[in-house]
Amino acid sequence: MIEGGHVATVDAAGTEYGEGYVAMDGTRILAVGAGRAPAELRDAAVRRYDARGALVTPGLINTHHHLYQWLTRGWAQDAILFDWLVALYPTWSRINADSAHTAAAGAMAVAARSGCTTVGDHHYIFPHGSGDIVGGIVTAAAGLGLRLHATRGSMDLGTSDGGLPPDFAVETTDAALRASAEAVAAYHDPSFDSMARVAIAPCSPFSVTADLLRESAVLARELDVRLHTHGAETVEEEAYCREHFGASPTDYLESLGWLGPDVWMAHCVHLDAGAIAKFAATGTGIAHCPSSNARLAAGISPIRALVNAGAPVGLGVDGAASNESGQLGTEIRQALLMSRLRDGAAAMSVRDALRLGTMGGARVLGREAEIGSLEPGKLADVVVWDVSTVENAGIADPVAALGLGSLPPVKTMLVNGKEVVTDGHLTRADESTIARGVVAAAEALARG
Repeated sequence: MIEGGHVATVDAAGTEYGEGYVAMDGTRILAVGAGRAPAELRDAAVRRYDARGALVTPGLINTHHHLYQWLTRGWAQDAILFDWLVALYPTWSRINADSAHTAAAGAMAVAARSGCTTVGDHHYIFPHGSGDIVGGIVTAAAGLGLRLHATRGSMDLGTSDGGLPPDFAVETTDAALRASAEAVAAYHDPSFDSMARVAIAPCSPFSVTADLLRESAVLARELDVRLHTHGAETVEEEAYCREHFGASPTDYLESLGWLGPDVWMAHCVHLDAGAIAKFAATGTGIAHCPSSNARLAAGISPIRALVNAGAPVGLGVDGAASNESGQLGTEIRQALLMSRLRDGAAAMSVRDALRLGTMGGARVLGREAEIGSLEPGKLADVVVWDVSTVENAGIADPVAALGLGSLPPVKTMLVNGKEVVTDGHLTRADESTIARGVVAAAEALARG
């Protein structure tokens, strides 16, 4: 039982309780309401959390990350996307299952401490002999107690065939498809309570062939899993698609079966009115990554227009090497500020931004019936934010403390009704051990 805090349910009506409660039984939310919980719930509660001076929200949902990049933060600091990728591909081509596990543990530890209960990862580089990388990431998430949406990504278009990645960093089309099916068979759990799901995720229009995109869409629909890729991220990508395919990124991906309610794309910065209408009409999701878009000078995504049109929009950290913070919680504020910078002071409210980070992300991942809001029957993924500290004390609106102020400390975070963070620290893993492992792995990767 969580009692006494300001509860922002993020349900369809945006219901909030200035002083409310959230009762949970096992993995599910049992009841949410105003004031003190009914006597029968209070009497049944095995454990109570005092949330006075706190904001209670659904767990945050990260719809796009590259966890392995945690080992290469601080590299290519002043580059645009294409130059940044070219600088980092040689190092990333040395990644293996062990280093990916270490990187994932570091990146997800920081995400968890920023209020993230569900992590969406896009891993697309699989060097020969690198072992079970997807398995390493799944194991890392399980060790922290986080919900994971992993992907089996791929690249099959090397520089010799007109792509951006070096030839040594790509796979064959057949090998990528075969490995994608194997990852789904090994790790995808479609159940309501699932802690690990797997999507199929060719990397981008400039790093994969049309055959791989087309056949991946067919395969994912045969296996009943979702599809993910990058789309319309930069003007350079737009120029590449126009030159090579005679179409915009959105139109090119549409021609290969890549628009639909089972698809989500990262970034979507450079969308015209026609593309926005297509995303909305097809239910194609967007992973909005404002900090990364700024870091790489990609631009500001038209989020207000996408939301107004009805497209599913969630938030993403993106690769840790293009967002060294790794905090999903801070992306709420970044999304709000970037939208206002693009479209004016009324473009996004703090509650709009919170919705992107919760229910919006649930829609993008196809889990709006299970997570994303505090409602009876949903999974017990809950964050209690301490807004009583000196950074946030006195802010008139607790939701504004999260959306406009300094990121509040996480007092308690539950995933499936179990504590993952308490008083700002992980409960299931030692942060110092994770940090030491990251330093060693990063140094080893850099040395080659």
